[in-house]
Order: sequence, then C-alpha cells, then structure tokens
Amino acid sequence: MLRDPQFAREKFIVFTEHRDTAEFLVRRLEGLGFTGQVAFIHGGLDYREREAQVELFRRPLADGGANYLVATDAAGEGINLQFCWLMVNYDVPWNPARLEQRMGRIHRYGQKRDPVVIANLTSGDTREGRVLKVLLDKLEAIRRELRSDKVFDVVGRLFRDVPLTHYLQMATTQEGEHNAIEEIEWQLTAEQAKAQQERERALFGGGDVKSHLPALNAALEQEQYRRLLPGYVRRFVETAAPLIDLKLEGDPDRVFDLAPQRPRGLDPVLSGIEFYPSEMRGRFTVYRPQDPATAIWMHPGEPVFDHFCEALSSRCGGEARRGAIFTDPDAKEPYLFHLAEVSVLRGRPTAESPGLFADGPEGDGRLDAELIETRLIGLRQQADGSITRCPLEHLLLLHGAVGVAPGRVPLARLARGLTEAAGEWLTGDALARMIEEHRARLAGILPERLDWIARGYDYKTADLMSARRRANEAAQRGDARAAAELARIREHQRRLVAEKEQRLATLRAEPSLIVPGGAVMLAHALVLPSDDPDERIRHDAETEAVAMQLARAHEEAVGATVHDVSRPDLARRAGLTDWSGFDLRSLRPSSVHGPAVERAIEVKGRAGSGAVEVLENEWAKACNLREKYWLYVVFDCATSQPRLVKVRDPFGRLLAKAKGSMLIAATEIFAAAQIEGA
Repeated sequence: MLRDPQFAREKFIVFTEHRDTAEFLVRRLEGLGFTGQVAFIHGGLDYREREAQVELFRRPLADGGANYLVATDAAGEGINLQFCWLMVNYDVPWNPARLEQRMGRIHRYGQKRDPVVIANLTSGDTREGRVLKVLLDKLEAIRRELRSDKVFDVVGRLFRDVPLTHYLQMATTQEGEHNAIEEIEWQLTAEQAKAQQERERALFGGGDVKSHLPALNAALEQEQYRRLLPGYVRRFVETAAPLIDLKLEGDPDRVFDLAPQRPRGLDPVLSGIEFYPSEMRGRFTVYRPQDPATAIWMHPGEPVFDHFCEALSSRCGGEARRGAIFTDPDAKEPYLFHLAEVSVLRGRPTAESPGLFADGPEGDGRLDAELIETRLIGLRQQADGSITRCPLEHLLLLHGAVGVAPGRVPLARLARGLTEAAGEWLTGDALARMIEEHRARLAGILPERLDWIARGYDYKTADLMSARRRANEAAQRGDARAAAELARIREHQRRLVAEKEQRLATLRAEPSLIVPGGAVMLAHALVLPSDDPDERIRHDAETEAVAMQLARAHEEAVGATVHDVSRPDLARRAGLTDWSGFDLRSLRPSSVHGPAVERAIEVKGRAGSGAVEVLENEWAKACNLREKYWLYVVFDCATSQPRLVKVRDPFGRLLAKAKGSMLIAATEIFAAAQIEGA
C-alpha cells in the first residue's frame, strides 16, 4: 500500500499500542527509504514536542514535512488530523473505545475526503481474527447507518467497561468464538447507538439536574475548558503583552498583530513566528480558524504563544516567586496561596535488571525516563501551617490589594518559613499521591497484561512444538536439512523462554518505575480578608464573568450563534433596546429546515450555591417572552467544576407570584430545572 502509486503522495497514520513497537516501525519505514518523512508521537513527549510533530506531519513533503505519522495512543485524543484520510492500526487496542478514539482523529468534522480508509491488521484465519472482523464490520455498519461522526464517541461509551481481551479470551475455543460473536451482535447495534445518542442529547441539554448533574459535570469538563480557552488566552495576551514591550493592533475578537513598543521588542517571539509562512505573519487569533492557513491560532503548544509565555516568565517569573498581596471578600482570616508545578516520570528498565533505571544517552548517569504527567497545583496555607488543595481558578477571583504594608500583617512575617514547609509538603504528600495514583492504575491492569503476554508466548511455544515435531518426522525420513532446522527450532525455544521471563519481569516492575519528577514553586500570594462592600461587588462581577463564559460556551457547543447583549452598547449592536432584560441572545440551528430557534438567556453566577436575585427589568422581560426566556445559573464559579443549571420560562416556574426585585433560593432553581424538550 505504501508503494502504491495511488497513495504515493498521501499522508498515512500508523497507530500501535506500545512505544517500542512504534520505534521499530519508525526504523522500518526509514529503512524502506522514507528517512526524514516520518513523524513520531508517543507519551514521552511534552505538549510542545507533540505539537511540533503534528505540524511536521501537517506540512507538505515538498516543504520539509512528513508523509507518515507513527503514533501510540498519545495521539488518540485531543489531536485533529482530519487533513489525513489513510490510517493503519498496526495492532488493535484492547478497548473498542480507544479504537474509536483513533479513528476519530481523521473521521470527524472537517474531513474533506469521503470515504476515509482505515486498515486494521488482524490474523484473519484465527478464531480471534474472526471475532475482531465481526466487531470491526459492526462498527463500520453503524457508522454508515447513523451517518454521523458522533458515532465514534457513542460507540466508545457503549464499550466503556468491556475490554477487547474479554472477547479474545472467549474465542480460545470454538464454542467461545460463537458466544463472543453473539455477544458483540447483541452489545453493538445501531438501535443501541441511537438510544445512547438520545440519552446524551437529553443529558447535555440540562435535564433532571439533581440526578444527572454529576455525570453532566464530568462529561462537559473537557468541552467546557476547550470552549473557555479562547477567553483566557485573549485576557492573558492583552494583559501580558505590555509587560514584554508588545502591544496588540487590530481586533482581539477577530484577527490582530503583535507590534513592538520599543526597538527589538518583538525579538522574544520571532523564532516562533518564523515557523509560519510569510503570508500568515502578522495575523493572530485566539480562536481556532476554520482554515489554518489564514491566521496563527495562539494557544498552549503553539510556537508563538509558547515563546510569548517564555518571554513573560523570564521577565516576570522572579516577581511571581517574590509574591503579591490580594484580597478575598469571602475570607475570614489571612492565608497564603501557592501555585506549584509537579511532575512524575516513568523510568526505562535496563536489560540486566528490569527494575533498575538505565543511564541517559550521554552516559552521564541521568535517568532515561519519560514524563508521564505534569500538573499545576494550588495550595491554601493557613497561619498555623495547615495546607489544603485549592482550585487554580480561585486566584482568578481575587483582587490586588492597594496600599497594604506587608510588615503590618503578622502572617507576612511567617511567610518564608511557611513557604518552605509548603515546598516540603509538595515533594512529600502531593507527589506521593500522584505516584500512588499512577502505580495503582498500572497495578489494576497488571494481571490482565501478564495473562495477555503469557498467552502470546504460549501460542508461539505451541507453534514451535508443532514445527519441531514436523522437523523430527522429516529427519526420520532422511531429510538432510531437517537436522539444521531442528537446531534452529531448539535455539528459538530457548530464546523464547528467556524472552518471556524478561518481558513478564519488565511488566511486573513497571509500577515501581513510577518516580517523582520534581516540584517547583511558581508563585506565591498573601491573601487578606476584605469587608469592603465595593470589593464584594467586584468579586461578584468576576463570578458573573465566569458564568457568562460558561453559558456562552454551552450554547456555542450546540452550534448556536450567540450575541452578548448585557450592556447597552452591545444590546444596540444586536438591534435591541439599551436594557434588553437578559444577557445573551442565542440563535440555535433548527432541527428541521427552518428559522433558527431563539433564546433570550439571563445569566447568573454564584461563587458557591447562594440565592439568585432577579431584577425588575428581568422579571418584566421574562413575563413578556415566557417560553423564549431562559434563566442560566452557574453555581460554584470559584471552583474547577462550575455547575450550569437551566430553567425555561422562569416567569411561569419561579416568578409569577412576585413583582419587582426578588431572591430565588438555590433549591427552587434546582427543582425548576427540566430536560430540554420535555
């Protein structure tokens, strides 16, 4: 297939389970004459290295790019590769959900090629191969019937708790093969996929909040952060640019340029800009452009943004570590807030001892280890030294204190010793928990992995025994070549026994190879209580901003066009009166061919779960619009898991008996929330 002239200029993705297999495939492709044309993604790459490999694969071969991407499942999530339409699964993953994640990299919205070609390598003449073929054929049939890229996610969730090994183990006997195929036929049908879609549509629409809210929060978490990211990036770039002698020219809401405020002010980000063609330079956006060639999308992992961050860290990192003073209107006593980065590594075993680390490539005794996870951690430390984990978003809701002398705050005099104690807590408690999480995860699947490897070697041993028997029979018939063949088989058997033990020992040692990578304090803050009413109002405004972002993200996630009408100038721009009586105007696409479905959405945010106040003009507009008017309340805005609750026709459900300004208890809002469409 790689040599077929039809595919000579096309890009291929090759997925495999394990890094060592992927490294073998890279070497093999280069040995076939494709040196310099192979990108490689594995779990040991940080986000910048991974992004660079994606860009290498995206770039045309004529411009120094790669035609082949060899990847482990590190590329199975969070990467859009729909510019490619050819995929080979060198080995099929144990979990069908992961298989769907792989396929979803190219078979998704934005794919111009129809059909895409996905080859799954299996042993078709075995029982296991026949079971796999039934599974893959069913997946393809459902995709054709549903005609939706969303089937990748839906089918994955149908098989969330069913590993592929379950079916392969069943297939070790003829009866088991029959049972496995029947179970797949029962488990995986278009009707079940459609039912799962309907359940999720109801759930994501809002629904019975009391029973579905935990699942809703978990399922929306990734989408929520992805949708809110542009807002955070824009705020960060606008605020940070002057600190590194840059300014924004143009419209930050669309396309803008980074211009120097002093000679050579652009130097820190030039090397990132030079990564792009000349026609894209000077055109930046914080939103993902539909055509990647029209503007540089600034986001974590993108070269310009990363150079921008490095320049800011170099210029201001020392000040962050020296600390600043903030106020918290909800605090009862002063406390310290620490921002830290912690990481864990996985060592690579030596050939002599699978439980020991190998030296680094320079032979200088450094551990040859790969990064597993880097995590930002927020810590809240009281004057008595007690430490609790704190959501990172908490810092975004605080405000800088003005005119406060640190020497007058008793806690400030204890800060140095407390900070040292917090560092010790990080390297002890926080890192130990992360390591334990990863070790427990590996230990949980270890028996299954050991059994899988042992079965593979047992099958190979049985093949060699059959070959040895045939060679013996040939030798007895006087075949002159049989003796040499027997010697080769015996040697292969000896090597196989040693190889099996080595492989099993390596697997058993994997949990012990999870080690600390390090802990670094990035910033410190002294946080003081505030009884200033104006400060509380400002704090509430920050909370409302978080709620507005999440409400808007929710609407955009279902394809709506959303207009912010919360201020008079914004309302006029949307063709409304100065005070519209709601915050967002959402135009949702119709389920059938027809006009868009309009929602007038009033957004309320609470740091915790307090009562919500509805003002007079909001009450009046809710009365006028009734079914078109929605109340979106976001509770827990000061945490990493804000909760969105939606009430349609709040006038009829909550406000009809009241006039003018009123408070609505959180319990009433939860009770009034309903499944959309019900």
